[in-house]
Amino acid sequence: MDRILTEQRGPVTVLTVNRPEVHNCVDARTAVALAEAIEAFGADDSQHVLVLTGAGDVSFCSGADLKNVDGILDHPWTERAGPMGFAHLDPGKPTIAAVGGYCFAGGMELACWCDFRIAADNAEFGALNRRWGVPFIDGGTQRFPRIMGQGNALWMLETGIRIDAGRALAIGLVQEVVPAGQALPRALELAERMAEYPQASLRADRAAALGTFGLNLDDGLLLETGRCRPTVREAEMFAGLARFASGPRPDAPRPRDNP
Repeated sequence: MDRILTEQRGPVTVLTVNRPEVHNCVDARTAVALAEAIEAFGADDSQHVLVLTGAGDVSFCSGADLKNVDGILDHPWTERAGPMGFAHLDPGKPTIAAVGGYCFAGGMELACWCDFRIAADNAEFGALNRRWGVPFIDGGTQRFPRIMGQGNALWMLETGIRIDAGRALAIGLVQEVVPAGQALPRALELAERMAEYPQASLRADRAAALGTFGLNLDDGLLLETGRCRPTVREAEMFAGLARFASGPRPDAPRPRDNP
């Protein structure tokens, strides 16, 4: 059975962690397959947005396979990508997590590797690895504070508390909460809209936003100038301006009502 399922829906790639019998936890084979799939998405010019999800209705990803932890520390992608196969990779394109059910430990790291998160109302989050003395080694200590603030990140990291989707929304861990079973459809809806936009400026804005941490404002503005200003000369931007001037203007996406 393939541990990572890859599906292309037009310019949108969907990667599914496919181990529902063990709550989609990640062993070495899964980590290698995930790293390879992310790299393939990044290299495919026809693919514009990546959506990550988990198989089944119970779990997005429950973290590393703690019964086979040695393997994730010593596979061909451990150093290049990280033990679970993603932490150090960046495809240079937008990524969305569609989270339903359990999102624990390294599963939270996987969700937070993505640019933003759409959660079903049955989603649960927690640093449950705290109970076993297992550290975060796939980016959690770095991405959690950036996403939800230092206090919230330390609250979760240190207490091992388990929270529902509503609390995750309140602290900024997720951006939308939708009914159970609708996280993937909603993520795809947004991904398809994003894939229609001119890509050069979108990717430049993404890179500048992600690259700003650790910079002061002046250096951040220089980063933005270097990354984003060149895209003003892209032909796709001029085509977009022509559509703006002469044609109907499509509505912008709006957040879904949260339960």
